[in-house]
Amino acid sequence: MTAPPISLSRAQILAFRRWVGALDQRLPPGEASLRQAAWAGLQDSVPRSALLSIHARVEGTAPDSWEHPSLVQVWGPRFCVFVVARADLAALTLGRLPTAARGRRRALELAGRLDALLAGRRMLHGEAEEALGLPPNMLRYAAATGTVLIRWDGARQPTLWTTAAPEVEAAAAREDLARRYLHVYGPATADAFARWADVGRAEAATTFRTLAPDLLAVGTPIGDGWVLASDEQALLAPPRPPAAARLLPSGDPYYLLWGPDRQLLVPDEAHRQALWTSRVWPGAVLVQGEVAGTWRRNQAAVEIAPWRRLSTAERDAVAREATSLPLPGGLGPAAVHWAD
Repeated sequence: MTAPPISLSRAQILAFRRWVGALDQRLPPGEASLRQAAWAGLQDSVPRSALLSIHARVEGTAPDSWEHPSLVQVWGPRFCVFVVARADLAALTLGRLPTAARGRRRALELAGRLDALLAGRRMLHGEAEEALGLPPNMLRYAAATGTVLIRWDGARQPTLWTTAAPEVEAAAAREDLARRYLHVYGPATADAFARWADVGRAEAATTFRTLAPDLLAVGTPIGDGWVLASDEQALLAPPRPPAAARLLPSGDPYYLLWGPDRQLLVPDEAHRQALWTSRVWPGAVLVQGEVAGTWRRNQAAVEIAPWRRLSTAERDAVAREATSLPLPGGLGPAAVHWAD
């Protein structure tokens, strides 16, 4: 990459990502807002984390909002459970179909065998694999065909069923996925996309070359990257007022990052270790546009661990966010505990 024509600051990049992610101002209720919130998918591997990601972005989120008819659950990148808009199913599934013959054949064969077994029925994941004589978790490879949907409530193994294959070529679906990734996570590189989407580096590089006419090279504090040319104006726009506070769940798109991207979001190494742990990540506490701590929930108890001394107004804003969480199972408003 030659010297990029535009150099972006950390503040500009994070402001853009918050704006794209509707984290400065919540979207109005409705199907269009749910689709925008899930533009690059919402990881749901920690039960109901996708719901809490929706709550951080959409007004009026209820405990059952993740089950809106316009949304579906799939096995997405890294075989994690994701909530995606039904209209965008192809990107998060078929967009990850391997180009190598062996991997593609395995995915298509598994999907075909599962479809024949179910014949329009639904079945528990483990029961389906047992009936097909497959080792545990093998059916997850079939998800990349775009024909396997799941429902996982977090308590037991998922129920799965099959649907018609998306009417789009896999290469076009991967290009769509890369556009969504760049819009939500940009600036970014092909290697970063490969890790996030769990696709091969060669596949990612090919996709970025195909998109080259629509990309803009930019410089960042952590190196050069690419953005969608259509996002240039938003990236260079004056800062928008950040929200007073947001509680982002484990795996939220705002911090579903690796490598240098983590350094950009959280400059302090000790804080990075507290947020991106070797086990289940805690949630991130966003205060005035900056990650200012972590949080965890146990039933209706929410513990906040700030990284700095918060003002009374900031603590009140964080507490309001916590008590507004759409907790499942009629748990009622959260009880806030401070770890400082």
